[in-house]
Amino acid sequence: MSLHADTSASFRHLLDLELLPVHHLKHVLQRAQAFAEGAQAPQALAGVAVCTLFFEPSTRTRLSFQLAAQRLGAYSLNFDASTSSVTKGETDLDTFRTIEAMGVRGFVVRHKSDGAVAALAAAAKAGVAVVNAGDGRSHHPTQGLLDMLTLRQAKGEDFSKLKVVIVGDVKHSRVARSDVHALRALGCGEIRVCGPAALLPDDDTLHGCIVTEDLDAALEGVDAAMMLRLQRERMAEGLVASLEDYHRDYGLTAARLQRAAADAIVMHPGPMNRGVEITDEVADGPQSRILNQVANGVAVRMAVLEVVLTN
Repeated sequence: MSLHADTSASFRHLLDLELLPVHHLKHVLQRAQAFAEGAQAPQALAGVAVCTLFFEPSTRTRLSFQLAAQRLGAYSLNFDASTSSVTKGETDLDTFRTIEAMGVRGFVVRHKSDGAVAALAAAAKAGVAVVNAGDGRSHHPTQGLLDMLTLRQAKGEDFSKLKVVIVGDVKHSRVARSDVHALRALGCGEIRVCGPAALLPDDDTLHGCIVTEDLDAALEGVDAAMMLRLQRERMAEGLVASLEDYHRDYGLTAARLQRAAADAIVMHPGPMNRGVEITDEVADGPQSRILNQVANGVAVRMAVLEVVLTN
């Protein structure tokens, strides 16, 4: 049973945040906060093998999942599609079943195609758990969770009065979708989304959000600005005239940040295109929580692995 369909205190797979009951979300955040504060990680996964099955490149997500598994006492196995039998024509499902047959119980999967992780989870044997580490443009649930943990640490648990803006390439961003779902679940007072029309989704992803192409207006009085990477590798056509034009219209500078609340925080899931969506002065400035997000990624992924592999 996947997380969004489960009603108990535990769940087997974490595939998305779209229908995540708020008590599940809060449970993971509370456990992650304990880990972030230095709680000793019990060897809850001693003897368990966890494989990071990545069909796309990654730095933060892959390493933080590996570290999370190790801190819980698990064996961490690293799969890189570029050096595997996938290059010889082996299917994703056959790869998954091969590793599963070796006794691996936990799979952290990243894939370029929407729905690919859910398909593998549907094929998993009893006792095997799958966590979505990002699929296509659809979902990145643990990034959404770590973003909520970072926001909660800075602004408290009550999101009802918060104004949060998500800026940039929302159309191609699985992070943006997971963040929107999580912000809704936690009752965020106002969710603003800003980007050029060509980089905004044309589905119901942004239902209930305030959508604008005017970054200066979108930043007025916000408590947090979540910047997104311009994902040129996912663009089938030229949706941005030039990087210079994009930075001029949607890059977060120190001058622009002054429109936000004085204690506003700045977030970015990484990797950053410095000088495109964000300047060095902001990325490395006192309001940046970007490295806090990275640190929280380990804590959140510990909490998730603990839940899915000990239920």
